[in-house]
Order: sequence, then C-alpha cells, then structure tokens
Amino acid sequence: MASTIPDPGAARAEVTPPADRPGRIEAHGIDHISDAERHGDPRELFAVWAAASVNYLSLVVGGALVLMGLTLWQALAVVVIGNLFSVLTGLVAAPGPAAGAPSEVITRALYGVIGNRVNNAVGGWLVSVCYFALNLAAAATAAFALVEKAGITANTPVKVAVIVVIAVLTLAISVYGHGLIIKLYLPITLALAGSFTVVALAVFKHADFSYVPAESLTGTDLWAVLVAGTAMVASGPLSYTTSADFSRYLPRTASPKAVAGWTALGSFVPSVVVCALGAFAATAVDMTDPQNALQEILPGWFTPVFLLSLVLGTISVNALTAYSAGLALQAVGLRIRRTVSVLFDGAVAVSLTLYGLLVSDFLDTVSNALQAITVLIGPLMAVYATDVVLRRNRYDGVALSDETPGSPFWFTGGVNRAGAVSLLTGVAAAALCVNTLYTGPVAAALGGMDLSLPVGMVVSTVLYVVLGRRAVAATTPAH
Repeated sequence: MASTIPDPGAARAEVTPPADRPGRIEAHGIDHISDAERHGDPRELFAVWAAASVNYLSLVVGGALVLMGLTLWQALAVVVIGNLFSVLTGLVAAPGPAAGAPSEVITRALYGVIGNRVNNAVGGWLVSVCYFALNLAAAATAAFALVEKAGITANTPVKVAVIVVIAVLTLAISVYGHGLIIKLYLPITLALAGSFTVVALAVFKHADFSYVPAESLTGTDLWAVLVAGTAMVASGPLSYTTSADFSRYLPRTASPKAVAGWTALGSFVPSVVVCALGAFAATAVDMTDPQNALQEILPGWFTPVFLLSLVLGTISVNALTAYSAGLALQAVGLRIRRTVSVLFDGAVAVSLTLYGLLVSDFLDTVSNALQAITVLIGPLMAVYATDVVLRRNRYDGVALSDETPGSPFWFTGGVNRAGAVSLLTGVAAAALCVNTLYTGPVAAALGGMDLSLPVGMVVSTVLYVVLGRRAVAATTPAH
C-alpha cells in the first residue's frame, strides 16, 4: 500500500508562488502583489542587506575617515553614528508588506501620482544609475588586478570585456529578480563574511589601536570633519529609500517591527564592521589606494580571494541598485517590462563606467554630483519616514496602483503639495549649508562646517508634519 504521508517538499513548492521562483524571471514590476502571492519571513531581509553592505566602498569610506585627520576612536564613533541611519532604511521597508507595492509606488502617497514621477526620475532612477556606475568602476578596478594576477595584460579590450562580464552577472540577478535575490544573498553573505574575517585578522595584526594623527584636529576644524564624516557614512543607508522593493512579497501579516528590524540590522552590522576595518587598516597602511595597500598585509595566497570578494560584494549591491532603478523607470511612466527597464539601466551605467574609466574623468564628475545630491537624499528619506510614522504604516496598495485622476493619490493636479513643498524646502535649506562643490552661506559663516544633511532632514520632517497631516488623514485606510 502506498504511503499517504504528504511530501513536505511538495507542499513547500505549492506554497511558493510561481511568479517569484529563484529560477524564473520575476513577472511583477511596480504592479500590486496580491495576498495569494505573498510568502517568506522578515528574517530573509537580513541577508539581502548584509550582502549589499559588505562592499569595497564601505572599506574606502572607513579608511577615508582616518585620512581626514580623525583619531582611530573618533573614526569608529563616526562609523557607528553614521550607520545608525540604517534605522530609517528599516523604517521605510515596513510599508512593503502593508501595501504589497515597491517604494516607487508607495511614495505616490507623499508626492501624488504626477509629482512622484519626477521624484522617481531624479531621486530614484538618476541617483541609482550614478551609484551603479561608481560601484561598477570600483569592482572593475579589483577585477583588473585579478586579471593581471592571472597573467593577462589588462589592456583596453580586456578592460571592456571585464566591465561587461561584471555587468552581465549583476544584471542577470536583477532581471531574475526578487526570488533569486532572496535565494542567493544568504550564501553570498556567508562567503563574504568568511573572506572579510581573514581580512580582519590581517588588519588587526598590524593596526595601531592607539593611533593619533601627527596634527590633531581641534575646535571648529574637528567638528567640521566629524559632521562631514558622519554625513559620508550616513549617505549609504539614506540612499536606500527603496527598501520596500525587497519586502513587498512578505505576507500582509508580517510584523512591521520585524521587517524594519531585520532590514536595519542587515544594513547596520556589516557596514559598521567593514567601515571599521577600513579605519583600522588606515592606521597601518596608506588607504588612499586601499586595494593595493591591503595586499601588503594580507597573506599572498589570499589576495586573489580578496579581490574576488570585492567584485562579489559590489555585484551584490549593484544588483539591488539595478533592480530598484528598473522599477523607478517604470514608475516614471514608461510602459515597459521590468526586465527591459533593468537592462536599459544597466546599459546606461556600463556606458558611463566605460567612458569614465577609459576616456575621461567623468566618474569624478559623477562622484562630485553625488556629493551634491546628498542635499536631496536626506530630505527624501525624511519625508518618506515621516509619512510612515504619521500613517502608522497603513497603506492601500490597490489605491496606490491607480494612476488616474480619480485616484485618492491624485491630490491637486497629480501633486501632493504638502510633500512637494516639504521636500523642496528641505533641499533648499540643505543647499544653503553645503560645503562640497561650493560653499553655501551657512557653511561659510560656520567656518566650513557642512550641516546640509541634518538641516535638510529636520526642515523636511517638521514641514511634512505640519503640512501633511490633512492629506495623510484623507488617504490612510481605517484598518
């Protein structure tokens, strides 16, 4: 007689929606995810954000803090404080399960259907593509060194091939989408953790734990560097206003605290560790060229593994970036499939990277532009996080998907003036405090101290609390 005991594996296969399998291209874009297709556990989000946080740029930022003139322990304090902004990355991930929609759609509640298209074009697509190009350039540099160690001369054709191969691997993850990301990022996190453990052992063996620069900063100069360093570290978690993109498949009943907590922890813990390693390393080697400098203290056999881990970490963060950029392009109003939008974003980013690495100093220009864009990133995150708190994480995903003038999120002429005014005023206030590409009047009056990030966020938050309450009350579901 055949056994009647059900196969647990078969049961799991039936529960997992066919639209979100790791081996199948994700069918959804910015459309609403029905309750029947929801699955997973908030704990999955830890690995997603951890894999993205163990990357080359975090190592560079940590080393830069010491190079800016901070003592080791001042740099470590800045690393912790700057990464505490990961709490906001977690907070704006919470609406994903509530709405069954990505951040690119949820933010229609903040800016209106038409206003949000502008938000996605600038704060979503453009910033994401620039970050993709910068990260791709960083990964390519490590890959060039790996190719040289294999005995192949990294001439221009080889460099082009390397950049294209890295981009293809990255975009393959982004095109297959959410299911593959959830499946891959736990083993990627474990692999990166193992690799950076070896790096940590080598760094701690050579680090000067009592490091103090030859000329210590004091007074206004010290505070200016502390604030600038904190903003530099914080710009990482603050740039992820798209974190709901990776939580939207979770069941509606998923705990918002768990979603926010696992996202924040996944971003915070690895970023603190990797940034701190950069700071410790800067007390022993010249971190103006981290890749070559670290090879001086790493075991010879481990150097290829280290270079490969730098590439893998960058692929991880860029896959998330390209995924969100694809959704942003759809949310701008282009009626194209998510796969097409992702590939288009990748093509643009590869073009920028090739031009920047092989033709000009374009990537330096992009890097400077991103420093200026921090005046936008802070207010964007502030308005979004404030909306989540005011609504108590209650969002109507079906209503948010309605782009017609009859939508409750059409507001006035397609724009929620409360959100738009709060954002633009916060950006204007931040611009007065900038000391990067130019020196704003407030920064000049404060001896060069750049307060653009905290000022922009505070102004946007206060204004949205005051101006947005009526719009929030009118568009928040009762349940």
